[in-house]
Amino acid sequence: MNVKTILMGAACAFAMAPAAMAERGSDGKLNIIYWQAPSTMNLYLSGGTKEQHAASLVLEPLARYDENGAIVPWLVDEVPTVANGGVAADLKSITWKLSDGIKWSDGTALTSKDVKFTWEYCTDPDGGCSNSNYFEGISSIDTPDDSTVVINFSEPKPFPYGAFVGANTPIIQAAQFANCVGAKAQECTTENFAPIGTGAFKVSEFRPNDVISFVANENYRDANKPAFAEINFKGGGDAAASGRSVLETGEYDYAWNLQLAPDVLAAMAAKGKGQVVSGFGTSVERIMINLTDPSPEAGDARGTVAAPHPFLSDINVRKALSMAIDRALLTDIGYGATGKPTCNVLPAPAIYASTANDACLTQDIAGANKLLDDAGWVRGSDGIRAKDGVRLKVLYQTSTNAVRQDYQALIKQWWNELGVEVELRNISASVFFGSDPGSNDTFQKFFADIEMYTNNYSGTDPEAYMAGWTCKEAPTPDNQWQGNNMPRYCNPAYEALVAEMSVTGDVEKRAELAKAMNDMLMQDYVMLPITHRSSVSARSNTLNGVVMNVWDSQLWNVADWSRAK
Repeated sequence: MNVKTILMGAACAFAMAPAAMAERGSDGKLNIIYWQAPSTMNLYLSGGTKEQHAASLVLEPLARYDENGAIVPWLVDEVPTVANGGVAADLKSITWKLSDGIKWSDGTALTSKDVKFTWEYCTDPDGGCSNSNYFEGISSIDTPDDSTVVINFSEPKPFPYGAFVGANTPIIQAAQFANCVGAKAQECTTENFAPIGTGAFKVSEFRPNDVISFVANENYRDANKPAFAEINFKGGGDAAASGRSVLETGEYDYAWNLQLAPDVLAAMAAKGKGQVVSGFGTSVERIMINLTDPSPEAGDARGTVAAPHPFLSDINVRKALSMAIDRALLTDIGYGATGKPTCNVLPAPAIYASTANDACLTQDIAGANKLLDDAGWVRGSDGIRAKDGVRLKVLYQTSTNAVRQDYQALIKQWWNELGVEVELRNISASVFFGSDPGSNDTFQKFFADIEMYTNNYSGTDPEAYMAGWTCKEAPTPDNQWQGNNMPRYCNPAYEALVAEMSVTGDVEKRAELAKAMNDMLMQDYVMLPITHRSSVSARSNTLNGVVMNVWDSQLWNVADWSRAK
């Protein structure tokens, strides 16, 4: 079976359980809290999930992934397939037909020109678009009329749903962003903080790293939606306070990413004000290893491939760091039943999950010490290893969060047993996952030796996700420190696998290639997966319509949320 066969038989109809009809705005205010506060509403300038979710209230793609991972139409009436003629028989183009009557929140019509502009905006080499990997293989976009978008690929594209499907690649308005292309992208504060969208809400006030106020979009395509007149989107604080605000006090209606110890979460839920909602998708808490020199002494080459890391360039050191970690213990302490220890950065869907790296599930400090001994890293009088005058001292950073600080403390202890000196650093999540290219504290700039965070991808096909670790995806000064390749990994063999998957249609072969890419990253030890995390959030008992979605934005169907009567 191949992707073309699947596309020919794909059933793309989408039906939501009917809800009682209500007048738009009749349910008043919806209160949402994200303890990681968004720093922009333009997710093309940020790789953060918090920005993706906030933006999804306003900006929409052509199609989404539903709660089951199926592609469903959103700004179109039908998802293109080979069977319905929307995907060319040679797989070199896909044609989308916009639904009639969709308007931007300013009352103007959504057209095919907006879709084409979005592609041009994100692929401008000077723009620093964080999601450019989703547009791989597109050679041109044609707009024969206002409702027709023809995406042309340079080669046959067996999976043509990378661009404009899912929360990572929504449509932005050409008229609003016309003067914000390329190097000007970061300068457009008004546009980036308050984009005009087609979604159920629009921004009325944006305070970066704090609060976003939204009001219902009076031009939204469904006259009876949204039920809420406004949204108070509070950012900042910590996961515990967010959880309490929904589950214990009822002050908020929805809290995202409750990264809390299982006993703490259970005690909150027992208060009876709300319910925990969760699901396993592709989220993995991982340690990223910097293959470049993050020290100021590297000058203009700091954090770039022009300056290799003084000791993490040695695979023996990277492997030893991995061998010393007890992933099962960490996961049990940090997540309980909402986590699974993993050795893969690509843990799901099951067809893509490799078993080739399972040895990492067994901690082996003795073996790690022997590996370093054999590689010539010798302990000094202070117990810290060195070689050729280079000491094994790492700066290990992550965002401020109780679970992550627990992980840091234990990992530091294990790495100390290897003769590695460890300095721990935690940074406010709003800053760490922020989009300011001038900040030295962002996870993308990565001015540390080691960093830890969770990431995932939209949908169920990993092609674009795995393409995120190609050379050109490395954040650099030239791309405003945007990109997905935080380790600055650059391997021609890996690039070849990415290229092969982009033109491969057979499902089993695609799975084989995805596993091979995962295994190459794991066996080169450029990242150390620890925990396959369930997405855990909480909703108030007074809130109806919430459908947990681990394949798209958790706020994907906010137009259907309402207050329980």
